[in-house]
Amino acid sequence: MSTTLIRGAKVLGGEPQDVLIDGETIAEVGCGLSAEGAEVVEAGGKVLLPGLVDLHTHLREPGREDSETVLTGTRAAAAGGYTAVFAMANTFPVADTAGVVEQVWRLGREHGYCDVRPVGAVTVGLEGKQLAELGAMHDSAAGVTVFSDDGTCVHDAVIMRRALEYVKAFDGVVAQHAQEPRLTEGAQMNEGAVSAELGLGGWPAVAEEAIIARDVLLAGHVGSRVHICHLSTAGSVEIVRWAKSRGIQVTAEVTPHHLLLTDELVRTYNPVYKVNPPLRTERDVHALREALADGTIDIVATDHAPHPQEDKDCEWPAAAMGMVGLETALSVVQETMVDTGLLDWAGVADRMSFAPARIGRATGHGRPVSAGEPANLTLVDTSYRGPVDPARFASRSRNTPYEGRELPGRVTHTWLRGKATLVDGKLT
Repeated sequence: MSTTLIRGAKVLGGEPQDVLIDGETIAEVGCGLSAEGAEVVEAGGKVLLPGLVDLHTHLREPGREDSETVLTGTRAAAAGGYTAVFAMANTFPVADTAGVVEQVWRLGREHGYCDVRPVGAVTVGLEGKQLAELGAMHDSAAGVTVFSDDGTCVHDAVIMRRALEYVKAFDGVVAQHAQEPRLTEGAQMNEGAVSAELGLGGWPAVAEEAIIARDVLLAGHVGSRVHICHLSTAGSVEIVRWAKSRGIQVTAEVTPHHLLLTDELVRTYNPVYKVNPPLRTERDVHALREALADGTIDIVATDHAPHPQEDKDCEWPAAAMGMVGLETALSVVQETMVDTGLLDWAGVADRMSFAPARIGRATGHGRPVSAGEPANLTLVDTSYRGPVDPARFASRSRNTPYEGRELPGRVTHTWLRGKATLVDGKLT
């Protein structure tokens, strides 16, 4: 078993300490540590965080390996500081059976850059008509705990209620893509002043908010857990805040791009800014940041959505929706939340590791940086600032909205159960 000594790291942004990794476990945390024969990593005041956990990643395999594979996606995750990701079900075939989720789980185990926890579909084929094999997926080797039709909404209230009732038996959670389909037919961007000026079909905030309102009421009625994917509007924040005040078991996520970008960018007609849900207004961005800071929004999730160049390098109406995000997420959170004083690094550890691991029941992840815990760790050079270069991405796709934009922070090292997957910014 290997031994690694991380010297002088600011654990969760606190005072510099040493962290000794022995095999797969953190052996000791303190000052002035030493270990004969250990590999020494001079942290030099970098921030040490628990390995990040992404509750919302699209790995595309099986079926769209031209966009991403489990291998390339988990390499991108390691480069971004992640040690576990939850892989969404909208693959080809859809991950709506035990066989498909086990395939994704085994691919993750084979490649070893991070743990892959498959998300099971709520309905067969994501069609919203019949519940998928929720129990079989949970009982499979993959041990599925999160179910989502992400990419489409479980719009039938009866189906949604049945799903919530079913997963309650094994403490699962339904993660809802909140989008009332009748209100978003032909929608191309956020409904508002910019859409009116550009003549693009508007995507109203109420299409998201109406589904969230319905589903938190259903979750409260059933006594089950519901999670809101990629929450994007100020109104949605208020609904979730109300539901939590009533004791309803609701959690919510925000993406990095919804914390930073607004619908004003659509004026460029650059399809890299086309995403679902759409970029919203400055008012929404401000509300999302405040809600993440006060805990109304529980976590940051990337919604990493890779696409091949031909699906994005085309006219706006024909372009696919989505952005890659695993390799830039922590930098965007530093820019929007830490450097603005809204969160400290302990808060980042909660929103990007502790809380997503807890929601997804990711055993061994989202644990304190202390002796006896699994050595799933991320070291971040928070003093770095530089332009985003997608040519350097580990992801197979390059559809980032940040190309050329200067962002702070750089992940230098990632450890998965004591094994370095990223060293000095380079994948092992």
